[in-house]
Amino acid sequence: MEIILKQDVPNLGHKDDTVNVKNGYATNYLIPQGFAIIATASAKKIHAENIRQRAHKEEKFRSDATQTVSKLEALNVVKIGAKTSTTGKIFGSINNIQISEALTAHGFDIDRKNISIVGEDNIKEIGTYEADIKIYKDIHAKIKFEVVSE
Repeated sequence: MEIILKQDVPNLGHKDDTVNVKNGYATNYLIPQGFAIIATASAKKIHAENIRQRAHKEEKFRSDATQTVSKLEALNVVKIGAKTSTTGKIFGSINNIQISEALTAHGFDIDRKNISIVGEDNIKEIGTYEADIKIYKDIHAKIKFEVVSE
C-alpha cells in the first residue's frame, strides 16, 4: 500500500515521504496513529502542491543546519565533568543527556534524542570519545568530547 507520511517515522521515512508498506502495517498502525494517509490521486496532488510551497523553507532549514554543523565542528573538544574514583572509573555513566547539557552550555540547543555516542551507549571511564549529532534530516555533525574528573 502506498502512503504519505505526515511525520517522521523511525526506520521508515521522513515527513512528506511517499513510501510503500504492507497493508496491515498501514491500516492497523500508521493511519490510526495519525502517522500517515493513504496516497490517493487527490492526496498526491495536494501533497505535491504542499511540497512545492515548502521548498523555499526547506532550503533555509538546510542552510541553517550546515551553519550549525560548521559551528559545532569548530568546537575543538567539549569537556564533560564527572565524579570519579581514584582509578578513573565514573560513578554512574555519561550518556547523551550530559552531552546535550554540555552543548547547551556552549550555546547550542540540541535535543538529546538527536545525539548518539559513536561505538557505545554509556561511558563509564575518563577519556575522549566521539558523538554523532543529527541536525536535520540527513545533515549530521561529529564532535569530540572529553570526560574529565571533577
